[in-house]
Parts: sequence; C-alpha cells; structure tokens
Amino acid sequence: MSTWVRITHFPTDSLLAEGPLGWGITPFEGNYYVARKWLRTDGFRSSWLPGLCVYKFLYVWMDWEAPDGERSRMLGWLYWLPNPLLPFIWWRVALPGRHPELAIERFERIA
Repeated sequence: MSTWVRITHFPTDSLLAEGPLGWGITPFEGNYYVARKWLRTDGFRSSWLPGLCVYKFLYVWMDWEAPDGERSRMLGWLYWLPNPLLPFIWWRVALPGRHPELAIERFERIA
C-alpha cells in the first residue's frame, strides 16, 4: 500500500494532479510540488509574474485555465531557478495546500 494524493480544482471539478505521495507529489511547508508525470492537466501557464523566496530562490506564478475557459490566476508557481539543495522543487508546479479553490484528498492505493 502507498499513499496517493488527488488535487482537484473545486469550482470546475477538474483533476489537476494525482500521484504517489513522496517523490511524485512532494508535500513541503503545506504546499504540494507536483512532478510533470503526475499532472493531469495541461492548463497551467506562466503569468510571467516573478517571485523570490530567500532560500528556494526564483519562481514564476502559474495561472490555470479550465477546459471551459475559466481562469484561476496565480493558482500555483514554478521555481525556474531553484535552490540546488532542494531537488524536490526543481521545475515542478507547486500548489498551495490551503487554497480555497483546491480540494486535496489522500488515499491508500495498492502499488
């Protein structure tokens, strides 16, 4: 058995990510860093709005567009110049664990 995570955009009931908790989807500081393999959408787009974290370094905010055209601004972020000591954040879409538009479920799955 392994623990998996499913992240859904609540207003549109769209699946954003689903995968194993750990290297596939890494929880860190209340957020979820999702490897591309486990993203279940291609709706994330860079907003070109940069940000800086003093120890994780440079990121860009990501907007998400639903299949019906609804757009959620700054729903996630991506470290494009990440700290080399934190490989689990390298070029992964990060989603906040407490965003009001996201539903996060953990469940057990037989591997």
